[in-house]
Amino acid sequence: MSINDQPHRTDGFRLEEFLPYRVAIVKEQIGRAFAEIYESQFDLTISEWRLLAVVAESGTLSPTAAGSRTSMDKVKVSRAAQSLIAKGLLRQTQDPNDGRGRLLRLTRKGTTTYAGMVPLAVGLEADLFGDLSRAERATLDRVLSKLATRLETIGQDATES
Repeated sequence: MSINDQPHRTDGFRLEEFLPYRVAIVKEQIGRAFAEIYESQFDLTISEWRLLAVVAESGTLSPTAAGSRTSMDKVKVSRAAQSLIAKGLLRQTQDPNDGRGRLLRLTRKGTTTYAGMVPLAVGLEADLFGDLSRAERATLDRVLSKLATRLETIGQDATES
């Protein structure tokens, strides 16, 4: 049964119990907490941090691949990349395999910044999960993975329709 085949019922619906709403609220709260650290300690936005982190993990990455890995659109990746380049944290070079393509990599300053940010991010994550047991954390990880897989399936079903 697809989403469009579902009966449209409003009785008993409560926004604060609706999973997408709850996830969005938690995402915003987490984002604000992390953004405060990134902004105050490193003068970076969340988009810049994501791009910096994904490039750090990959070594070298095209903006397109970075966008896919971070779920950021082209414009957001481009703006974050230009800002990080201006701040001296990223270097952009031409892709030797694609004359029109670009590759991003960290500068020394970018590597140092990333190395300073990781312990803060890990510490904030530990604080965030402080009230969860190991079993609860493992369950949350499994549930998030299942939801991501299901969303991929829903997305594929929608494009095939």
